[in-house]
Amino acid sequence: MTRAQALPLIRLALREDEAHRDRTSRTVLPASAVIRARLIANAPGVLAGVNAAAWVFTALDPSLRCRLHQHSGAPLSPGKVILTVEGRARSIFAAERTALNLLGHLSGIATLTAAYVRRVRGTRAAILDTRKTLPGLRALEKEAVRAGGGRNHRADLADTVLIKTNHLIALANTSRTTVATAIPQALARARRSRRSVEIEVRNLAELRAALRAKPQMVLLDNWPVGSLRRAVALWRPGIALEVSGGVTLANVRAIARTGVDRISIGRLTHSAPALDCSLKVV
Repeated sequence: MTRAQALPLIRLALREDEAHRDRTSRTVLPASAVIRARLIANAPGVLAGVNAAAWVFTALDPSLRCRLHQHSGAPLSPGKVILTVEGRARSIFAAERTALNLLGHLSGIATLTAAYVRRVRGTRAAILDTRKTLPGLRALEKEAVRAGGGRNHRADLADTVLIKTNHLIALANTSRTTVATAIPQALARARRSRRSVEIEVRNLAELRAALRAKPQMVLLDNWPVGSLRRAVALWRPGIALEVSGGVTLANVRAIARTGVDRISIGRLTHSAPALDCSLKVV
C-alpha cells in the first residue's frame, strides 16, 4: 500500500483519537518543545506496518522527521529500535497511539503468519490469508501476511471466482436440481468471467464431480485429515487443493503433510494478538 492509499485511513484514525486536540500535551508542554523518540519492540516477533507507523507521524505534522531502522519482515527482539521520530513533542505524542496501534496489530499478524509458515516447512503447502479482515485495513493486513512469509488469497469479491456451498445450494434450488448437478453448471457459468475459478466441495462425491469439470482450485472446508488424504489421492494435475476451517498451530502440520497445496487461515488476520511495541523519549 502506498502512502497516498493509506492516508485516508490514517487521517480517519487520527480524527477518531482527536489527535489535533491532545489536551494533555497542549496543557503540559510548550509549543516550542522538541524531542527525539524511538518506537521499540517489547517482545519477539516479525515486523510489519513500519511504513504506516511513520506515515501517521508525518500525516499529523509534516515537519516531523522519521528514520526507519528495520524493514517489513525483519525479525524483532525485545528492545530493538524500529523507527526514530524527531520534532515537535506535542505532535509526536498526539500521533503516538495511532502509530503504535497500527504497528502492533500488523506486526502481530506477521508474527502469527510466520509461526504457521514455520510449522509447514518441508511440505508443499502454502499459508494464505482470507477476507476475514478489519474493515478498511485489508490492504495493510494482507501486506502483513506477506511480511510473515504467507501468501494472499483473493483481495476482494471482484478478484477471482470462489463458488461456495451456499452458491451451489442456491443454484440447485433455482434450477430445481441437486448440488452434484449444480457443480458443473456453476463451473461452466464461472468460466465466462475469464477469472481463476475455485469451488468448495463437501465430500468425495462432490470432489469427483468438481475434478471432472476442471476448475483451477478446489476448496475443502473443515475436512478431517483422513478425508484430506483420500481427496489428495484423487488429485489431478493442474488443479490445486485448498484447505480451510479449523486450522490451528497444533494441527496445521498434519494438514500440510496430506499433500494439499494451500491452507487458508482466517485467524491470521482476525485473531492475531498485537505485538507489544512502545514509544520511548531519548
